[in-house]
Amino acid sequence: MTDSVHPAYVEHVNATVQDVDLAVRYLTTALPEWRVRGGGTMDWFGKPMRWVHVSSDAHYIALQSGGTGPGMDWRGSGTGIKHVGIVVASVQAVVDRLAAAGFELDHWGGESAHRRRVYFMLGDDFQLEFVEYATPDAALRNRYA
Repeated sequence: MTDSVHPAYVEHVNATVQDVDLAVRYLTTALPEWRVRGGGTMDWFGKPMRWVHVSSDAHYIALQSGGTGPGMDWRGSGTGIKHVGIVVASVQAVVDRLAAAGFELDHWGGESAHRRRVYFMLGDDFQLEFVEYATPDAALRNRYA
């Protein structure tokens, strides 16, 4: 049920990846407060598939194995999700943790007085945007000009 007492929110995002273990390491390195909250195996239309849910009790990223070929090119104009944005307390801390673990920064987002953004790719699979807000004021956080 969605109403003013129970507003709608994104519960999870599902991503098919080439290497589930690498994707779990990527997410839990960037976000050490996240954990594997469940997982298993199943038959996915005649192909064995492993799945893992990574994050908190309230929301997660669902990873599933079996990915083949490159994911969405964020610079292209193909249909699909370009990236998933995750709010963090410190973008620099995420950059430092991922760099120390061997993950390469893809690019920095445009700077503003009220937010910093950085983008990392998980190989060819998918891109995450990490966002740090410098204010709790929604009007300033969401200023686009």
